[in-house]
Amino acid sequence: MEEIQRKIPHPLGAGVCGNVRYDERVEHLTLLGSFREWWKQSVALHGTAGAFRNFCVEFWGFLRDSTPEQRRRRYGDVEYDWHHRVDTTSATVGWRERLLGVFHSPYQATEPALFQEILAALRIDFAEFVFVDLGSGKGRTLLMASEYPFQKIMGVERLPGLNQIAQENLRKYSSPNQKCHTLESICGDAREFDFPAEPIVLYLFNPVPESGLARVIGNLERSLTANPRRTFVLYHNPEHEEILARSPKLRRACGTHQYAIYEGQSERA
Repeated sequence: MEEIQRKIPHPLGAGVCGNVRYDERVEHLTLLGSFREWWKQSVALHGTAGAFRNFCVEFWGFLRDSTPEQRRRRYGDVEYDWHHRVDTTSATVGWRERLLGVFHSPYQATEPALFQEILAALRIDFAEFVFVDLGSGKGRTLLMASEYPFQKIMGVERLPGLNQIAQENLRKYSSPNQKCHTLESICGDAREFDFPAEPIVLYLFNPVPESGLARVIGNLERSLTANPRRTFVLYHNPEHEEILARSPKLRRACGTHQYAIYEGQSERA
C-alpha cells in the first residue's frame, strides 16, 4: 500500500507528536473541564433546571450503556473490523472516552452499507473534492471514504484517546478497493476547524452539541463567502437539521430519515 500522507498543513496551529497530529488546545482534555464547558453551554440554552435535567438524562444513559448486556450489543458492528483488521467499533471505547462523549459527542461508528448509500446519492466526481469528517472518532468513516478517489481525506477528533486509535487504524488499514491514500486524522476541536480551500464533502454524524453545530455551519458559511466552491454536507442522523435548513449558504438536495444532504450555494459554485 502507498504510504499514508500526514503532512498536510493545518490552520489550527496543530503540533506534531510522533506521527500523531494534535491541536495543543485539546491535548489535555479533562473530565472536569469538559463538564464545566458542557454545563455552561447547557445553562445558556436551557436554564439551570433544564441543564440539570439534561445532565441526569445523559448520565443515566451512560450508566445504562455501561452494563454488560449493552456492551455485548455494541459488539454487533464488529464485522467491518474483522474484515479489515482494525478497531473502529464503539464496543471497545473505554469508560473515560465514553464519559467525555457525554459532554462532547458519544462515539458511534457509521454502518458501511449506509455510508455507501449516502455517497451514491452524491453523483459527483469524487476526485474533485476533499473529504472532511468532523468528529471522526476511531476513523472508520475515513477508511470507508478511502475507497473513493477523493483528493485527500481529513478527520478531526477532539478526544485524544480516540484519535490515537484512528492513527493506528490508518497505519494498519489495507484494502484492494482503496483509491485514496492521502489520509490524516487530526486531534482538534471541530468548532474551530478552518475548512480547506478545495471543494469539500463534509461528513457530520452529530459531532458536537447543538450550539457547536451552529458554530461549525457558521464557519462553513464564512469559508464559502471568502472562497466560493462546490460543497456538500452529509448529515447522518440529522438531529439538528434545522441549523442547516436555515443557512443561506446551504440548500437541501436530498435525504431520508437516516441522513440529509445539503449542497453549498455560492455565486461561483
